[in-house]
Amino acid sequence: MTYVIGYPRIGEQRELKFALESFWQKRIDEEELERVARRLKKRHWDYQRQAGIDYISSNDFSYYDQMLDTIQMLGCWPKEYGDLVGLDRYFAMARGDRNHRALGMTKWLNTNYHYFVPKLGAHSQFSLNLEKAIAEFKEALDHGIKTKVNLIGPVTFLSFSRSIDGSDPLDHLDQVVGVYEEALDRLGEVGVQMVQLDEPALVLDPDPKRLLALQKAYQRLGERDLDLVVATYFERADEAVEILVDTPIWGIALDLVHGQPSKESLQRIARSDKYLIAGVVDGRNIWISDIDKKVEYLQNLPQDPKKLLVSPSCSLLHVPYTLRYEEALDPQIKSWLAFANEKLDELRIIDKLYRSHSLNDEDMRLYEANRVANEARKSSTKIHDQAIQERLKANSLTERSMKAEQRLPLQRELLGYPLLPTTTIGSFPQTQELRKVRKAYRAGKMSQERYKAKIQELIAQAIQIQEDVGLDVLVHGEFERNDMVEYFGQMLKGVAISQNGWVQSYGSRCVKPPMIYGDVSRPRAMSVEWITYAQSLTSRPVKGMLTGPVTMLNWSFVRDDLDKEQIMKQMALAVADEVADLQRAGIQIIQVDEAAFKEGYPLKKEKRQSYEKMAVESFKMAVAPAKPTTQIHTHMCYSDFNDIMPAIDAMDADVISIETARNGNRLLEAFRDYHYQKEVGAGVYDIHSARVPSKEEILKQIEDRLSVFSARLLWINPDCGLKTRSWEEVILALRNMVEATKDVRSRIIKV
Repeated sequence: MTYVIGYPRIGEQRELKFALESFWQKRIDEEELERVARRLKKRHWDYQRQAGIDYISSNDFSYYDQMLDTIQMLGCWPKEYGDLVGLDRYFAMARGDRNHRALGMTKWLNTNYHYFVPKLGAHSQFSLNLEKAIAEFKEALDHGIKTKVNLIGPVTFLSFSRSIDGSDPLDHLDQVVGVYEEALDRLGEVGVQMVQLDEPALVLDPDPKRLLALQKAYQRLGERDLDLVVATYFERADEAVEILVDTPIWGIALDLVHGQPSKESLQRIARSDKYLIAGVVDGRNIWISDIDKKVEYLQNLPQDPKKLLVSPSCSLLHVPYTLRYEEALDPQIKSWLAFANEKLDELRIIDKLYRSHSLNDEDMRLYEANRVANEARKSSTKIHDQAIQERLKANSLTERSMKAEQRLPLQRELLGYPLLPTTTIGSFPQTQELRKVRKAYRAGKMSQERYKAKIQELIAQAIQIQEDVGLDVLVHGEFERNDMVEYFGQMLKGVAISQNGWVQSYGSRCVKPPMIYGDVSRPRAMSVEWITYAQSLTSRPVKGMLTGPVTMLNWSFVRDDLDKEQIMKQMALAVADEVADLQRAGIQIIQVDEAAFKEGYPLKKEKRQSYEKMAVESFKMAVAPAKPTTQIHTHMCYSDFNDIMPAIDAMDADVISIETARNGNRLLEAFRDYHYQKEVGAGVYDIHSARVPSKEEILKQIEDRLSVFSARLLWINPDCGLKTRSWEEVILALRNMVEATKDVRSRIIKV
């Protein structure tokens, strides 16, 4: 029997993305948006049915995010959204509007998927709103498929919520479980037989209160007349398994790829009456399974085959849809890949071989191709480059030549920026005009000369706008880049780029992660031409914009045949070459973004020290060529910093910018409490919302930041890059940001 934890939802041609953006721009109405959603859901169910999947989900679809859906389901949206209903409230929480700020976002454990953080207080109330889940179950039933229904579990929902008043969200457990009991009863009434409750919080380091909540929740929920599956993923969950086997649930889903459970956990499940949903196919990476090894692994488990279901390690949300459209990929590299639909085929074949069932002709063809590809990959010359390996062994440049406390005064004097310097994070609006230019160039319909002229025209426009607005440190706008990782990935040796390998990051935001298949190097300069052109247009400093090695690795599909430290340090040497070239070209500020630094942290504390060491060493190796007078910036997205401040300090960047517009001073306080002595850029403008913050609003944001951090060390900037916003919004917001900063600056100077 085969079981799929969850399936991608954006559409293999990003149909949901385009429909959402058309809806927000009022080019289509709610009815048309719903039609697009229904078509996608039916197509996705059909793909799984045609692949022979036995347990298919409904309610794994979402317009934006499943945690946001759960806020709606539990009726616990913050009171400031109480004047809205339906999709108006839903999208106001997701994106903000003229009168409402969006909810805060953070990463779904150690992935690049973002979720919305529920805000709960001691007096929060909950009430059931189950229409979405029931409607999708009935849609599938009308389509001839009886699905399991996916929900975020109550322990994870509360564990991932944020307190607004110091109370513990887990204190709401009894009330929330009561709502879940009502939900399960309602689902049973409409014919649902199985419910999957996602509980990834259970893979975090054991917390006594969370484990007690788990026992209480599933002792109660398991008593309903439904088959309940508790799904964990991304790490082992041994402590949770020990509790769950003694509750009246039906099955436990475990990630057997990224978090090998203990033998005792597997034996305890085998001795119990629980089904094991065995996550043996990697749901987070795109390399083919070694089918023979997967079958052998399953056969060595202590489980009764009658109580074992073959599954991906997690939802397939984290991989692209299908290889069907990858016509330009090197055929050999393509033979090493399996996207979501190809993984469905792997599940079916693994399951048949595990149960000693015969394969039909098509499955036998796929099975033989799998064996050939796995064997060819081991010795391919595309993967192994001795020169790169030798260079890494011989590299000795791993530290900057001067300490930060000596460097920063030199940089301030040389660059001459004022108190509370203003800048942006890097990218500027990616307009329809720009997309058409890039598309025409890629298709060969525009010459390289014409393309270069158009990009230079946009850079010149961006420089002029920034000077007019009054920013102190400028950027070139990144118009040549479709994505901060993909752009560099396509110029590195050992990295492949798909044509249509889109993965959802949040809402309508999709990324196309590079595929690191071999040893990595930089054959030529990647950004110098564009940065130096921008600098030639202004006397103000223009930042060189690079993506750091840690983020390159964490936001790529990474080869699984080499230790990650080696891959990351190969990336670091490639970035170091670019830093050296930018510096030689006269660029005095270089931003090496590490947006995904925290995201890559292992979920178990016991593994974090080795990751920190690898990540810090890789970043320092990447910026080691920088002279003391070259200022190194970095940027980190949606991270809680309290527990990683020593690592951030050890990275030794001169300036780090962070996202604080949605989170207030909570993140900046970590730097204050640590007595951080390098410079920090505090986000005062939420770029994920369509609303333009007023000067007064930004003024308050700046004053709030100054209440916890020294003006001497503070920069003022938006939360993140501005590529998703319109120029109209950007110019107004940046003007307000600069004017507010000038007001605060003048008051400080007078004092």
